[in-house]
Amino acid sequence: MSGFRAGASVLFLAVWFGVAAQAATPAEIDASRLLPPPPMAGSDAAKAEIAELHAIAEASSSTLVEKARFDDGDEKPDMFNAALGFDIATFPATSKLLKDIAEHEEIESKAAKSFFHRDRPWIVDASIKTCVPVKPGPAATSYPSGHTSLGFAMGVVLASVVPEKSQVILARASEFGEHRLVCGMHFRSDIVAGQEFGTALALTLMQKPEFKAEMEAARAELRAAHRID
Repeated sequence: MSGFRAGASVLFLAVWFGVAAQAATPAEIDASRLLPPPPMAGSDAAKAEIAELHAIAEASSSTLVEKARFDDGDEKPDMFNAALGFDIATFPATSKLLKDIAEHEEIESKAAKSFFHRDRPWIVDASIKTCVPVKPGPAATSYPSGHTSLGFAMGVVLASVVPEKSQVILARASEFGEHRLVCGMHFRSDIVAGQEFGTALALTLMQKPEFKAEMEAARAELRAAHRID
């Protein structure tokens, strides 16, 4: 991470703590106060991001592309099954917790994408190939990455519920975001912003009494099944 982006991340967290302390609902998360703008179109930074996508496409194996393609269509709690070593769908309270996060994230990401209005990679450079078909026409929904926001929102909460597996959970969240680059669906800065935005959403939700109760229900359920200590 560049020094500038590292500094921006520190500023991001500082601002988030000020905003979250006053937030009554997740809808009060304001992306314009949390995320820096993406690289300006046509700038050296933007050109470097395009070059990175071409390099990733050239280096990606067919196996990796297939994994990325699968993740493109799998925005569900089961994305963490392999990391956890069990099927989340068999635990109702835990499934509900993560599905509730997904509902919040969808609302928040749409608002953030609308504010930044950044073109997707294939709009900027028509030679960029995506791992799945895309709809024709405008696609100004690149920043931040919704998949990455979702992966980190779920991952940060799940890491708190299952702390003994926090690193493998967060590694999976990171992989989920990286696959968006393999798919040609996002630029690098979209992924970084998604990590930040998803983390902010998770931390905001975890401050709320009703959400804390959901987390405790998930812990109790997993503890009873001997999935956590």
